[in-house]
Amino acid sequence: MIYPNEFEKKVGFDRIREKITDLCLSQIGRDKASMISFSANTDEVDKLLSLTSEFQKIIELDLAFPLDHFYDLRPVLEKIRVEGSAPEVNEIFDLKRSLNTLKSIYGFFTTDSRNEDFPELFALSRGIRAYPLVIESVNRIMTKEGSIKDNASPELADVRRELGKASAQVSRKMQAVLKKAQKEGIVEQGISVAIRNGRGVIPVNVYDKNKISGLVHDQSASGKTVYIEPAEIVNINNQIVELEYAEKREIIKILVGFADSVRPYVDELLVSYDIMGEIDLIRAKASLGRRLGSIKPVINDAPVIKWSEAVHPLLKLAFEEVPGREVVPLDIALSEEQRILLISGPNAGGKSVCLTTVGLLQYMMQCGFTVPVRQGSEFGIFNKVFINIGDEQSIENDLSTYSSHLVNMKYFLKNSDASTLVLIDEFGTGTEPMLGGAIAEAILGELNRLGVFGVMTTHYTSLKHYASSEEGIVNGAMMFDNHRMEPLFKLEIGKPGSSFAFEIARRIGLPENILNLSSEKVGEEHINFDKHLKDVLRDKRYWDRKRQNIRIESKKLDDLVSSYEKEISELKNERKEIIKRAKKEAETILDEANKTVENTIRQIKEAQAEREKTLESRRKLDKLREGIARKEEGVDKKVASGNAALREKRKKVRIEIPRENKVKKKPTVKAKGPLREGEKVIMEGSAKVGEVISVDRNKIAIAFGNIKTTVSASKVRRASEGEISSSSVKPSSNSRLDWDITRRRTRFSPDKDVRGLRAEAALGVVREFIDEAIMVQYPTLRILHGKGNGILRQLIREYLSTVDLVRDYYDEHVDAGGSGITVVELDL
Repeated sequence: MIYPNEFEKKVGFDRIREKITDLCLSQIGRDKASMISFSANTDEVDKLLSLTSEFQKIIELDLAFPLDHFYDLRPVLEKIRVEGSAPEVNEIFDLKRSLNTLKSIYGFFTTDSRNEDFPELFALSRGIRAYPLVIESVNRIMTKEGSIKDNASPELADVRRELGKASAQVSRKMQAVLKKAQKEGIVEQGISVAIRNGRGVIPVNVYDKNKISGLVHDQSASGKTVYIEPAEIVNINNQIVELEYAEKREIIKILVGFADSVRPYVDELLVSYDIMGEIDLIRAKASLGRRLGSIKPVINDAPVIKWSEAVHPLLKLAFEEVPGREVVPLDIALSEEQRILLISGPNAGGKSVCLTTVGLLQYMMQCGFTVPVRQGSEFGIFNKVFINIGDEQSIENDLSTYSSHLVNMKYFLKNSDASTLVLIDEFGTGTEPMLGGAIAEAILGELNRLGVFGVMTTHYTSLKHYASSEEGIVNGAMMFDNHRMEPLFKLEIGKPGSSFAFEIARRIGLPENILNLSSEKVGEEHINFDKHLKDVLRDKRYWDRKRQNIRIESKKLDDLVSSYEKEISELKNERKEIIKRAKKEAETILDEANKTVENTIRQIKEAQAEREKTLESRRKLDKLREGIARKEEGVDKKVASGNAALREKRKKVRIEIPRENKVKKKPTVKAKGPLREGEKVIMEGSAKVGEVISVDRNKIAIAFGNIKTTVSASKVRRASEGEISSSSVKPSSNSRLDWDITRRRTRFSPDKDVRGLRAEAALGVVREFIDEAIMVQYPTLRILHGKGNGILRQLIREYLSTVDLVRDYYDEHVDAGGSGITVVELDL
C-alpha cells in the first residue's frame, strides 16, 4: 500500500518512470513501463531484481544481445484474429523481422551455458514461441526487401508478366512519339517523359498543344506548359491500370491466405510479443542501473534498512552535467532496536534530501530496480510506505497546510503497523510551535508504539529530547561547518543536530541588537542547549578527523609492509642474478681452459712427446691451473660479497636469510685388479689425474675434466691415493657446476630434423639445438625443415638472425637437400 496517490511525484519516481519510458525500444516496453507498480511480495521483488541485475551484467560484459526490430505487432495479430481480414504488406514485413528477433533472443540465452549465467532471463526466454512455420510462410510470399514475390501465386505471376509487357510497350511508343515531336520542333531537345496521375505524359508548349493528339492531364503553374498523354498509348495505359487493379486484388487474396495460415498461432505469438516487451523494459531498467552504478542489494523478508553509500538517483543524474559536483552518499541503518530516525539540522542542510532518498530507493527496489548503494547493503520489504512532504493545502477541500498535515497523520495512525515505513518532513510545523510540538510528540509516541519504521525531519527541540529518551527512536544530525557557515550534507546518527539559526542569521547580516534581543526572548537555557549541541558536533568532527588520520597512518603502514615484501622479492631475484653471473664467469673460465688443454695435447702429440716441449707444455698447464684457481677465488669472492650484501638488505626488513645446506660428497672407493670404468689413472708424461670412461681391449678412453682422449693401456697407470687427493685439493669449475661437456659432445649430433612440427614447437627445438651446439663448441650445424611453403624456414632464419654467435646461415647444396636444409655456422 502506498499513500498518498501522489507518492511517486513526491519522491521523484515519476521522473524515473519517464527516463525508463524513453529508454524503451518498443511501444510494448513503453506500455509496460507505465504499468510498473510497487510490490510487497519478497519472491516477486527478488525475481524482478534478478532479471534487471542479469541484464545489467549483459550490458557490462558488452555481449551482442539482439536489439533490432522491437516492433509492437499486437494490433496486427488482433487484426489477423478476425476471419477474412488481411494485414498490410509492411505489417507482414515487420512481423517477419520481429519474429527473427524473438528467435535470436531465444538463441542468445540457450547457447554457451548462458542458462547458468542468466538463469532468470533464461527462464523468461523459454516462453518465446517464434514458430518457424510462420516465418516460412512469410518467406514464401515476401522478398528480403519487404515486397510480395512475383511467384507468390501463379495468378500474380501472370498479371505481373502482362504488366511488364505493357509497360515496355508504353515506354517504346512514348519514346517514339517524343522523338518525332522533337524532330518536328514541337518539343524542345532535352525534354524527357514526365509522370502525371500515374501516366506517362509529354511536356508541350501551350501554343503547340493541338499539334499532338492526346489527353491533357496537367498544366504548369505559369500556364505555359501542358502535359499531354499521346493518343497512341492511352489504351495501353488503360490496360496497365486494369492490370494494376488485378495485381492489388491478387495481393489481397495472398495476404488473406497468409492470415488464415497464421490465425491458429495468434495467441502464442501474442505471448511471445509480451515477453519481448518485458525484455525491453528489463533492458531499459538495466541501462539506467548501469548509468547510476546500481546493484542488486541483499533482500530481507523482515522490515529493515541497512544502507551504505546510498545515492539519490535524480541528484546523481543532475550532477553528471555539472563539473565538480558530486552527491554526498548516505549511510543509514534502521532495525528493531532503532526503528525511527529523527533528523534535525540547519535549513538547506539536506534533511529533506535524506528523507526522499530513503523513500525513492525503497520504492525503486520494491518495483524491481537495482539501486545505487554499496555492495552488501540490506533492504527489507515493507507492506506499506506513507509519506507526508510539501505543501498540500487545498482550496477545494478547504484545507490549510497544517490541516492537510493532520489529515495525513490521522491516516498514518489508523493504517500503520510493524511493516510500515513512514516518511514525514518538517514534523510538527505549520501551527503554534508549542502546541504543534506537543501534538507531534504524541503522534511520534503512538507511531513508535505501533512498531513502525520511519524517517522524520524536524527543528523542534522537544522532539529531539523525546527521541533521546524513548526506546525505538534515535536522533540524527545533518552536519554543518560552523567555521565556513555551510552545510556538509552528511548524516550522523546518534546525536541531535542544531538548527544554527543565530549563526545563519548573523552570516546573512541581521543586526546584532536583533540577535541579542532574540537570545533574551528565547531564554538562556534554550541557547545553552543549542550551544551544547554545536559543541558535541564540533567534538564529533574532531574525533572523526582523528579516526581519519589513524586510517591514513594504517594505510601508510600497509604500504610500507607491501614495500618490504616487494624488496624481499627483489633481493631474491638479485641473489639469483649474482649466482647466474658467477656461473657465466665460471663457464668462460672453463671454455678457456678447454681450449688451452686441447692445444697443449695437440702440441704434445705433434712434438711426439719430446721431453723439452713436454716440460714446456706442462709448465703452461701449471700456469693455466694457477690462473684458473685465481679466477675461481675471484668468482667465489663475488658470490660471497653478493650474499653478504643480500643479508645486509634483509636485515633492514628484519628477515633472516635461510642458510644453504651443504652437500656432502660420498667418498669414492678405488677398485683393484684390471683397470675399469670410473678408476683414477695417470697418463705417462703427465701429472694430471684422469678418469677411465671406457676400456676396449688394449685401448682406454680417459677424461681429464672436459677433455677426452684415447691411449694405449701400456701408457696408463693407476693413480695412487696421494696423487688422487693431491689433484682434488682445489675443486675445478666443472666439478662445481657439474657439467660434463665431453659426454655432451660425444652424444651431440650436428643434424636436427624439425619436419612435421608446428612453428612454435620447431622453434623451441632449434633454440635448444643451437644452445647445446654452442656449449659443446660445434661450429657447423644442419637443420632439416623441409621446403613446403617456406614458412618454417623463414621463422627459423628469423630466429637465427637474433643469435649473436651465429656467424652465417645458408641453403645446403642442391644435391644435398637445397632450400629444405639450412646450414648454420657458429662463431666459436
